[in-house]
Amino acid sequence: MSEIVIVDYGMGNLRSVEKALQQIAPLQSIKVSSNPELIRSAERIVFPGQGAMPDCMSELHRLGLTDVLMECAKNKPFLGICLGLQMLFEHSEEGNTSALGLFKGGVVRFKEDHLFDEDGKRLKIPHMGWNQVKQSTYHPLWKSIPDQSRFYFVHSYYVREKEAVVMGTADYPTAFTCAVGQDNIFAVQFHPEKSAAVGLALLDNFVQWKP
Repeated sequence: MSEIVIVDYGMGNLRSVEKALQQIAPLQSIKVSSNPELIRSAERIVFPGQGAMPDCMSELHRLGLTDVLMECAKNKPFLGICLGLQMLFEHSEEGNTSALGLFKGGVVRFKEDHLFDEDGKRLKIPHMGWNQVKQSTYHPLWKSIPDQSRFYFVHSYYVREKEAVVMGTADYPTAFTCAVGQDNIFAVQFHPEKSAAVGLALLDNFVQWKP
């Protein structure tokens, strides 16, 4: 059995995620794969993503990965990263795209006419760079990570969801959800693999997590 499989559908920051996991879990078997059976047999799943939502969903369907991802998300530790968070919801404004629907809610674009900081300076889309994350509630993946720690973001869209699943928020300039969790699923809008020590701590917590 592969201990950890990073899902490869041609649209994720796969090697950076792989290297980060190898750094914090050198004794674990870590594989990057698009093979449905290898994914299904894994102990833990990491579902990264970047790019356009329509292309990502198209590739998941083409590779026959949607059903296996839905199955894995229900019965084993599952970490979504960036677009891998957004695709867990029902629908995205980006390309008017239907997603996996594991969580209720949708994905919307930052509105340019609302993006001004406290000094009146216009904020850019995409939201790119380091930002503080407020932990909305306790979760094992926040273990040893101080509240308001800074993580690295690159995104133009964010999720709107039921409040019960919110694990963390960030401000741009108002609060948006950047971490969600329920049962054995945890997903983040930021990139832990690019977030230095706190990102590695989150990945280490995921490797140790026994939901």
